[in-house]
Amino acid sequence: MTSLHTNPLFARLADSERILVAGAGGGFDIYSGLPVALSLLHQGKEVYLANLSFSALAGLPADDWAADDLAVVTPDSAPHQSYFPERTLAQWLRRHGYPPTVYAFPQTGVRPLRAAYQALTELHGIDAVVLVDGGTDILLRGDEAGLGTPEEDLTSVAALAALDGVPNRVVVSVGFGVDAYHGVNHVQVLENIAALERDGAYLGAFSIPRATREGALYLDAVAHAQHHTPEHPSIVNGSIAAAVRGSFGDVRFTERTRGSELFVNPLMSLCFAFDLPGLAARCLYLDRIEDTHLMRQVHSRIAEFRESMVTRPPRTFPH
Repeated sequence: MTSLHTNPLFARLADSERILVAGAGGGFDIYSGLPVALSLLHQGKEVYLANLSFSALAGLPADDWAADDLAVVTPDSAPHQSYFPERTLAQWLRRHGYPPTVYAFPQTGVRPLRAAYQALTELHGIDAVVLVDGGTDILLRGDEAGLGTPEEDLTSVAALAALDGVPNRVVVSVGFGVDAYHGVNHVQVLENIAALERDGAYLGAFSIPRATREGALYLDAVAHAQHHTPEHPSIVNGSIAAAVRGSFGDVRFTERTRGSELFVNPLMSLCFAFDLPGLAARCLYLDRIEDTHLMRQVHSRIAEFRESMVTRPPRTFPH
């Protein structure tokens, strides 16, 4: 049991020495984990970064692969690719004097992803994993009114849930509200968090203040990524960064959101932390995707599950 003045997530990681911070859902998800990763680095931990990738990893040369389905991305990787969040992050890391390597997993099913995680954890002797989702659909168990885009997130959860050789595995969700566009009902997200609290799997929440070193660096990293990926900037991290800056309401930072109304607010800058095995235990369909090898199998298994499920009706905030 921790004291109120102690952050439960960092208390949980206090005895860990080599920590992997990984983006769960592809794209720029690893950026959502930067504040936590940087804080751990500043505490003197060895921190490694990885991301489930939407980049064209298949074109990387053989020397850029540490193992099957485990690419090593550096600032100089695939310079011809305009969209490569992992490389863009590696360039930002080098610019600020941090280790400039980001590992990348191609989109696969649970079995290959777990093997890649196993290889990475063995390569560096990882004793803790922080799996980060930019959004909240990683917290959905399967019977909600809408699941958002859970395929990559829950593939990552399933891959790590059985990685018992890593004693400390946690999930961090940041960007509360950004998944409303994809049909997530956030009252049900709060209901799930309450259930995880009852299960003892909720590790509390904390904000990313812009006045902190990590908050300022996160804002700089997001701005750097937006500048270097102007045609496809991250809406999720753009929203989180806007919230960290204190913006509110329908904030415009990219043409990609034209025609939709955003609701940037302070809740988007909160990091909600959870015990990963505890979160995995509440997912109603994790067993159905356990033996998948391809991401399209994950898609079809979840769709089949949803066809047989009576979902909880959506609810609105009462205040």
